[in-house]
Amino acid sequence: MARLQEKYQKDVVPRLKSEFGISNPMAIPRITKVVCNIGTGEASRNAKILDQAIEELTAITGQKPVVRKARKSIAQFKLRMGMQIGCSVTLRRERMYEFLDRLVNIALPRVRDFRGLSAKGFDGRGNYTMGVKDHLIFPEIDYTKVEFPKGMNITVVTTAQTDDQARFLLQELGFPFVKG
Repeated sequence: MARLQEKYQKDVVPRLKSEFGISNPMAIPRITKVVCNIGTGEASRNAKILDQAIEELTAITGQKPVVRKARKSIAQFKLRMGMQIGCSVTLRRERMYEFLDRLVNIALPRVRDFRGLSAKGFDGRGNYTMGVKDHLIFPEIDYTKVEFPKGMNITVVTTAQTDDQARFLLQELGFPFVKG
């Protein structure tokens, strides 16, 4: 069992029950999935960029990503429907907890001038989305082989009904939110 999952079951669940007065164990907020996404806008002109993004996202998450294609054509971006423009991975269960553990304890502290995560990333339904400007914060990436630094989006999907429940859940799991 993943370390973060163990912490959730032993420490976080009782605190969530007492904090929000939840008696039904199925109503306790939990993380259902984590979606990691790398968008490579230049991939339509240079296929090598997308191949490198797929390889790096596989190394970061431990799971092969799905290639995303453009849904519609946009002339100003020289984009045609069906062109490959990015890749994404949906993590669940064990891999999800392992990834979140590495993100919170290893990757985020490596961000330059890191002061905490913004609390504005909640969508109103208990899901949290954050952007990482440079994927080199993950130790799995060999920075000598990287030609172009890439940003990535990470979405944490929870079963929380409100943003307050989701924020409390993520704080208890170790997410470093900005105070105030």
